[in-house]
Amino acid sequence: MMIRDRITETPFRVRYAETDQMGFAHHSNHLVWFEVARLEFFRDLGLSYDQLERESQTFLPVVEIRCRYMKPLFYDREFVIRTRLKRLGRRGMTFAYRIVDPAGSVNYARGESRHIATNRHGRPCTFPEYFLRACRLDDEL
Repeated sequence: MMIRDRITETPFRVRYAETDQMGFAHHSNHLVWFEVARLEFFRDLGLSYDQLERESQTFLPVVEIRCRYMKPLFYDREFVIRTRLKRLGRRGMTFAYRIVDPAGSVNYARGESRHIATNRHGRPCTFPEYFLRACRLDDEL
């Protein structure tokens, strides 16, 4: 299935509360930042989790996530998360993330998250057609 060759860039700044005793951004924040960047990716497509859940009773739990830390981020450091949809199926999707400095020359981390579509009872289901169309390059399913 062809997917959008689109990268969404979401700017961030490390907040003091996100740092540990050494002044580094705590590793757990990267996963939270991935989620924020993923929501922005959907907004760029004209989609939202809220719409998906409310209108079609489809949910997107994370079933696998990973992050490779390459350089530490410090308090007040600006960075950007580049998010792209790596894989799209009728029942699941995978996102790829890169955390870089605003110029794109320093790589701080990279990761992936895998999601499946479920109904309100947690059972796998297929994505609604409008959702698949928005995530594809072409309008044919």
